Amino acid sequence: MATKANFTPDEWKSLLQSPLLVGIAVSAADPSGLFGMLKESVASARALVEAKTDPNSDELVKAVASDFETSEGRGQAQDGLKALFGGSKPGDIAAKTADALRALAALLDAKAPADAAAFKTWLAHVANAVAEAAPEGGFLGFGGTQVSEAEKASVAQIATAVGVSVPAGT
Repeated sequence: MATKANFTPDEWKSLLQSPLLVGIAVSAADPSGLFGMLKESVASARALVEAKTDPNSDELVKAVASDFETSEGRGQAQDGLKALFGGSKPGDIAAKTADALRALAALLDAKAPADAAAFKTWLAHVANAVAEAAPEGGFLGFGGTQVSEAEKASVAQIATAVGVSVPAGT
């Protein structure tokens, strides 16, 4: 099983930022307003907590979730996202996310082949959880659809970029 020691600092930063990256991509696909964005952020954070506490979680997923709990880990993830999206327009988010996730998938295949499938599947599930966190459309949280077509497309793009199936429910 791969650990932090298997990766360079920049590679580890890519792993750390990946759950936030997929959450941002899904949220940006169809912005839900302030309360929707809060719900989607909570869904992303919940996925990290659940990954750490789930006894069936992959060890690399748990290691990323544990490191994300530290201020250093969160800082690395935030710095990576700033570097990736700095100066970007909202329309650039999907393409930059897909490129970063394809590179991450290749990194996982090369350096953590035993953990790669589980980590990639986890990222797709994080994306799906964010998509399902807040209804789109409607008024004050009433009406609308649970997952918009734009969010479904974003989740599918994320799953394709990392090379896994689209999670059920999307």
